[in-house]
Amino acid sequence: MEKLFALLDGNYEEMVAIRRHLHEYPEISFEEVETPAYVAAFHRALGHEVREQVGGRGVVAILRGAKPGKTVALRADFDALAIQEENEVPYKSKVAGKMHACGHDGHTATLLGLAKVLNAMKDELAGTVVFIHQHAEEIAPGGAKPMIEDGCLDGVDVIFGTHLWAPTPLGEILVRDGAIMAAADKVDIVLQGKGGHGAEPHHSIDAVVLASQFVMNVQQLVSRRIDPLKSAVLTIGHFEAINPFNVIAERVVLTGTVRTFEEQVRIQMERELEAVLKATCLAFGATYEYQYTRGYPPVYNHKRETDFVAELAVDVPGVEKVITCPPFMIGEDFAYYLEKVPGTFFFTGAKKPEWETAYPHHHARFDFDERAMLIAAKTLGKATLEYLKENN
Repeated sequence: MEKLFALLDGNYEEMVAIRRHLHEYPEISFEEVETPAYVAAFHRALGHEVREQVGGRGVVAILRGAKPGKTVALRADFDALAIQEENEVPYKSKVAGKMHACGHDGHTATLLGLAKVLNAMKDELAGTVVFIHQHAEEIAPGGAKPMIEDGCLDGVDVIFGTHLWAPTPLGEILVRDGAIMAAADKVDIVLQGKGGHGAEPHHSIDAVVLASQFVMNVQQLVSRRIDPLKSAVLTIGHFEAINPFNVIAERVVLTGTVRTFEEQVRIQMERELEAVLKATCLAFGATYEYQYTRGYPPVYNHKRETDFVAELAVDVPGVEKVITCPPFMIGEDFAYYLEKVPGTFFFTGAKKPEWETAYPHHHARFDFDERAMLIAAKTLGKATLEYLKENN
């Protein structure tokens, strides 16, 4: 393990350089071209077996150790977001309207740096390591499911993954067995009223008032219809009526998200959301269109693998605390990997010590402490080596 840590320390500057290069040239979900090509070329230069266009735009690289053994998969995503970066840093995005605002550039740099180090240790490696570089995590249906269908998990015994997490201080690792992240679903609604003159509301069915009433009504779903010992979130994030100021809108478009952990609650939210919508429209004499689209399922960590990472992370250089965290209502398509093979997904703290607060993920001024990549690489690397050693 000391050799692993020493080699990663020596490779840290290259890891930072890779992250900053990727940060300057972001590519958003389902539009990744140069990023997967860069990743594939890096692995080929190491002599790894490489498959491109896995499940669309994904890359899978395989490192076979000198001795036979189990197969460990490590996953990193590489897509960016449609956000105009507001940071003034030397590695600021050079692509207008796009930036790495969630740390996926760091995930990719972490995995490439670790791949190089494990490759240097392949003569001592008893087993196989599969590096899964995933496209399109940010937008459902995501890249994980098609990559799995294209065989990225074939022969894999266990999978590990991490997310660099800016709200959590550098040096902390967050773990949780069972549900750690929520199902993330989308709701699309069109409310159809009857337009008219702004001075004559009695001749119209005001879709703005109707939509406003609906948004207020559905707030009672979580507070009054869902078991208070269970969790759910409903957010209407988009409300659109394009009308002149003196015209009563006949049509409003709403979109939102529903987050749950349990299947029963997920079904209840889908059903009762439409029931409130139907009742509200009936009261106004209006009509509606309703579409509930299931996104990623909840991320359920396997207990054995979660305990395994929690125990080994304590002795990783740079790790000061290993914390059992509460569940997060954010979503992640890492869930699909965990439905197929045992594994765990954890968070690596990436908040700089000098920051009082960190800008949240998906913010135009998001950034993270790059030293978190080294901690993540050491934790994933140690998990890989110890798993192969213990399971041979």
